[in-house]
Amino acid sequence: MFWLEHAYILPAIPAAAFVAMFLFGRFLPRQGDWFSIFAIGSVFVLFFFVLESHLDSINAGLGGIGNAGFNWLEFGDFHLRIGFTVDSITVVMLGVVSLVSLLVHVYSVSYMRHHGRPEPRYWWYFTVLSLFSASMLALVLADNLLLLYIAWEGVGVCSFLLIGFYYERPSAVEAAKKAFVTTRLGDVGLLIGIILFWRATGTFQISEIIEAAQAGRTNDLAPVMGDAYLTLATLLLFLGAMGKSAQVPFHVWLPDAMEGPTPVSALIHAATMVTAGVYMLVRCSVLFNLSPMTMTVVAFIGGGTAIMAATIGMTQFDIKRVLAYSTVSQIGYMFMACGVGAYTAAIFHLVTHAFFKACLFLGSGSVIHGIHGEQDMRKMGGLKKHMPITYWTFLISALTIAGIPPLAGFFSKDEVLYHSLMDGNIIFWGMGISAALLTAFYMFRLVFMTFHGESRVDPSVHPHESPKMMTMPLVVLAGLATVGGMLGLPFLHGWHILHNWLEPVLHFDLANALQHSEHMLHEAGRHAPSWAHLLEPKEHNGWIEFALMVFSTVVAITGVVGAYIFYIWRPDLPEKFTQGQWGFDMVQNKYYVDELYDDVFVKPTVEGSNLLWKECDAKAIDGTANGIAKIIGWCSRQAQTLQSGFVRNYALFIVVGFISLLLVMF
Repeated sequence: MFWLEHAYILPAIPAAAFVAMFLFGRFLPRQGDWFSIFAIGSVFVLFFFVLESHLDSINAGLGGIGNAGFNWLEFGDFHLRIGFTVDSITVVMLGVVSLVSLLVHVYSVSYMRHHGRPEPRYWWYFTVLSLFSASMLALVLADNLLLLYIAWEGVGVCSFLLIGFYYERPSAVEAAKKAFVTTRLGDVGLLIGIILFWRATGTFQISEIIEAAQAGRTNDLAPVMGDAYLTLATLLLFLGAMGKSAQVPFHVWLPDAMEGPTPVSALIHAATMVTAGVYMLVRCSVLFNLSPMTMTVVAFIGGGTAIMAATIGMTQFDIKRVLAYSTVSQIGYMFMACGVGAYTAAIFHLVTHAFFKACLFLGSGSVIHGIHGEQDMRKMGGLKKHMPITYWTFLISALTIAGIPPLAGFFSKDEVLYHSLMDGNIIFWGMGISAALLTAFYMFRLVFMTFHGESRVDPSVHPHESPKMMTMPLVVLAGLATVGGMLGLPFLHGWHILHNWLEPVLHFDLANALQHSEHMLHEAGRHAPSWAHLLEPKEHNGWIEFALMVFSTVVAITGVVGAYIFYIWRPDLPEKFTQGQWGFDMVQNKYYVDELYDDVFVKPTVEGSNLLWKECDAKAIDGTANGIAKIIGWCSRQAQTLQSGFVRNYALFIVVGFISLLLVMF
């Protein structure tokens, strides 16, 4: 059980690599890239030791949970503990984060070199990558909300540095600032939510807060805050998740994050930063289950984001931006699953998404590398014959995200759709199935425009396959995207590996918690919300799931066939359907959300700042200070005239002063 109690070693290794790379990276052979890869590779190896310890603990009847930490601050009855915990959710996230991070590190070695020469600041890239990995590992291991928040902010700072890596480009600088400011808005809500839970329970420990929720003690402050205390606190936590996971209306930062190196996009968008919000919701699922209003908001935000982002993805021509909006849409799926209480389905889709989305982003990087930096799909085409490995791995991942059986994405998306109907309502299912149709269409629009048809590549460019250091991660990820669905096969009740794995952590005595809460509210003379629907048994209906699987397969195939008709069979149709259409222009311009934010927030802030600077600071404050200085200077110059150095003048001043004093006195 050693590794259950010493899991903090895992984030400590890349953190140590960060320190070493920061101090000595530029002086090491190959600028220390091997050092960073060795660190994250060690974490991936140690993950299997953690997994083994976890299984041994379960088999020994100890629950498979390990805790380690220390008291950071202690005064009076207040104890602030910094600690790490390992349970079934943590193990899943550790495996996904460490594997994808390792593959991105390996891929970056070739991508960040051109003709054998490394990019400027090559060592800095791997330095920040190590810190990013350490922060994400600390986030998933944190056993209290305060440490989670610190790691949460660490991930945000690293994303700012990586998105703005090419700071010579103004667009990269603006994208980095946009990501930092937008996510900070959500983080403010997260921090306030954490403070509210601490105020209600007296602790930051996630396990103790959950115990309070199970005992109905989260309403202790109801006389002060009202019946909506828990709803308010959970909504604020969700606000932080919306910012980090780029959900509407905080989605604007993620597409612009494409200004960073492509491996960074794969790391941020696949398994780490943007999934942090989903992980936090699952980790705090008990708290969200006790607030039906929050659950409804989560489901509607997730479903709405899934549709909105998918429509935008249909109109973009930058290969990385299409994938960015795809990420926003797929994260929306996960939030919708959380909103209907299907946390296992959310984690299932998180895992499969990590595999196929990392493969897609790294595949797009391979394409960009092979045609010397071009990202516009209108200038591609016919790359299949030049880049066979990239093409087939990309195609497998595209089929997976489209929901074509028997690939992994089909099973995870099917489970989200099933629970959105059975545990939610038909509105959520309609949102999900609509987004699935659009996803299949825009993904194969990307495939056909990039790899099929006539070549539109600049004649001076000679497309070529990427080096093995770039194609090997693609093959591994494509393989995982193919077989990953085995984690959650339907119909095999008792063989749903992921459900059985997560059930000990996600299960809790909801009925007891609700009874305690209702009793406390009634004693205080307030009306208890209707929570009865949460206690209704939900039986698994295999026939309904089978019918939904068939229907979702038909929907996915429809989207693929539609893309084929528009971009291979009749390539003239897109222009005919979109030319001069106001609706298309609106979607292509991302519903003018960026422009709205600029007009409502950015421009008034800039103009107001300039006004304060010019009128208040420069004229009023600086003017007053400078005016006082001028007056003092004038007075001093006048006083200098009195310092003539002649004794007769000083005697005269004395006599005049004495006579004046006598006149005043008498």
